[in-house]
Amino acid sequence: MVPADARDLFEQSYRSRPTVVTSAPGRVNLIGEHTDYNGGQVLPIAIEQRTTIAMNALHSGNRSRVISSIEEDTGEFTVPDPGRSGRWWDYIAGFSAFATPQLPPVQIAVTSDVPAGAGLSSSAALEVATGFAYAALTGRGQSLRDIALAAWRVETQFVGVSCGIMDQFASALAIEGHALHVFCDTMQIEQVPFTSSVLIFDTVVPRSLRGSEFNQRQAECREALFLLRTKHPELEHLAAASLEMISEAGLPPILENRAIHVVEETHRVAEAVRQLHAKGSIDGDLLYQSHESLRDRYECSSKELDWFVARASRAEGVEGARLTGAGWGGCAIALGPREALADAAQAIAAEYEQAFDRTPRVWLTQASQGARVESR
Repeated sequence: MVPADARDLFEQSYRSRPTVVTSAPGRVNLIGEHTDYNGGQVLPIAIEQRTTIAMNALHSGNRSRVISSIEEDTGEFTVPDPGRSGRWWDYIAGFSAFATPQLPPVQIAVTSDVPAGAGLSSSAALEVATGFAYAALTGRGQSLRDIALAAWRVETQFVGVSCGIMDQFASALAIEGHALHVFCDTMQIEQVPFTSSVLIFDTVVPRSLRGSEFNQRQAECREALFLLRTKHPELEHLAAASLEMISEAGLPPILENRAIHVVEETHRVAEAVRQLHAKGSIDGDLLYQSHESLRDRYECSSKELDWFVARASRAEGVEGARLTGAGWGGCAIALGPREALADAAQAIAAEYEQAFDRTPRVWLTQASQGARVESR
């Protein structure tokens, strides 16, 4: 989606020109699922699909107005007390609930080609692009990290999705040609060269974090950590536990499985980073191990995601595959050379449609740039 689309939508809707245009990408996680909110490590990249925000300030009144090219309904919210509506513009309105000093009322136009409900962080892209636009409009000089943290606060405290920092950090801080290695306990980051191509395969099985078992998994992880702390009170995060600690704790089987996944998945991220530094690629076995753990220990896969991973593993040139995002539908990925992935995608998509009577969506992408100002 080119930035001019947001400018055009803005001018058509408000009969004026925007003061600032910003954009932020969706993300896909190479490895490290359900580790971010457990103090572990993750390894996402920004994808080529982006959300673009065109914005200007209103000089009277206290109501902001928002319109989107991909949503049928338009919205309004008051400043500084927007109230949660349960609609898509909550991801924008939330910034007005927390900002000090108060943000001005604004007019906003949104365009996006980041697919919603597919596990590619469309909400984070919207939040980060909005936060960046507010920062540019008001001249507050916020860093990209500050904007990412503000966006995370909007999602967790205003919208009400209890997620980790990965999505907002990837959308804001990623750079082209690199994966973003995030230590979620300390919020430290490392840019790791990553030049492989990624096939994103959308099973078109919709999922919503608010409507899935995501919050239940978080509760299970909190309970596992609570029980582990009875013997290890120094344990700050579940990802910091050892397999020996988990084995000795006598956790209920479900909690033990959740904890083992978190610990082993964090180790897989560290190994993937080591491999990228050493040879520039990730072994496919790591991706398959991750998927099997998500399927069996974390129980967040689906028959469609499992089908894709099994089929992709047999495709010539595919180096590895796994589900990505929270699971329960949405997307999976495969890594490999671009031409091989393009050939595999065509065949796999046709077979998937026959198997499930759904037409999947597929994209080829590479590690792309995070949030940026398009014009001001």
